[in-house]
Amino acid sequence: MAIRILLAEDMNMVRGALVALLNLERDLKVVCELERGDHILPAALEHRPDIAIIDIDLPGIDGLTAAARLRESLPECRTLILTSLGRPGTLRRALSAQVSGYLLKDAPPQELATAVRRVVAGHRVIDAQLALSAWDGAESPLTERETEVLRRAAEGSEANEIARELHLSPGTVRNYLTTIVAKLNARNRVDAIRIAQEADWLL
Repeated sequence: MAIRILLAEDMNMVRGALVALLNLERDLKVVCELERGDHILPAALEHRPDIAIIDIDLPGIDGLTAAARLRESLPECRTLILTSLGRPGTLRRALSAQVSGYLLKDAPPQELATAVRRVVAGHRVIDAQLALSAWDGAESPLTERETEVLRRAAEGSEANEIARELHLSPGTVRNYLTTIVAKLNARNRVDAIRIAQEADWLL
């Protein structure tokens, strides 16, 4: 019996090529194709695929959030993240969401079909080069609260706005920002944001 696949990819041309590629394999069948993250769970509950191949950067909700929801509601459906985001921090986020596989879009076509079969068989498949860089990548020295403050600063919020959003005093937010700059050995807040973004600590 063919492995039933749900495919979520927002770029029409890429999605069409992936569907055609997967359907060429005798034992694989794409039963549902989507372009939005918030459509993944309802479609999966309807079509009951064996595996969902999900792009990270989707409209509605991102692919990793969708994968986590899918795991909660339909744990028998495996998830394989297929993405162009070859960054260690993104992989760490994917692993914390307990996805079954993580492949880059520029992987050879046959590698995708093999990964689908391995994931459905219960194995975890991770792009080898990316796994190595994630292993080598430093963990963030920032606490969860510090990361949230810096993330909002990176989005352009001033200390007073961050204080309102996080129910803190402006003085506490400024203290957080001072601590963050020191922890990251940054010159200032802008430099701290740059350092954290390059290390994928603001995901």
